Amino acid sequence: MGMAACFIAIDKDAVKAFFANPGSLEEFLSEQFESEEPTNIVDVDKSWHCIHFMLTGQADGGEEPLAWAVLGGEETGDDAGYGPARILVPDQVKSIASALASIDKASFSSRYDPAAMKAADIYLSDMCVRDGDEALEYIVENYLGLSDFYRDAAERGDGAVLLIC
Repeated sequence: MGMAACFIAIDKDAVKAFFANPGSLEEFLSEQFESEEPTNIVDVDKSWHCIHFMLTGQADGGEEPLAWAVLGGEETGDDAGYGPARILVPDQVKSIASALASIDKASFSSRYDPAAMKAADIYLSDMCVRDGDEALEYIVENYLGLSDFYRDAAERGDGAVLLIC
């Protein structure tokens, strides 16, 4: 078990609808997770907090738009596991995609510091200290998937739902 994060791209009409009627977001999420072939979704598993820390250097918050990539958006609806889902509007998604485009695999990997993660009490920091480069591979793989997700969503003009469950 544990805390995993997933991100779902949604069009601008869905963004408006979910802000206007948060109950419809819960219904949408149920449909997405019950679907055998969900679309426009990326699951970064338990690496979410490590990714956030490597992008911002902080456990929570940080400079926008990088801070929005994992922990951004406006809380909407009921508790979805570990707090309400959060929604990013299309302009935020575009800003995130642009910022992530400048952080390639090597640049992202250079930010890996298991000792700093442990000191900041980052989720999975014990694994990072214990497993070193093997843990880094797991985090980088998930980061690259997240970066691709934001690039594709921005190209479509989508917003996004962020969920930790």
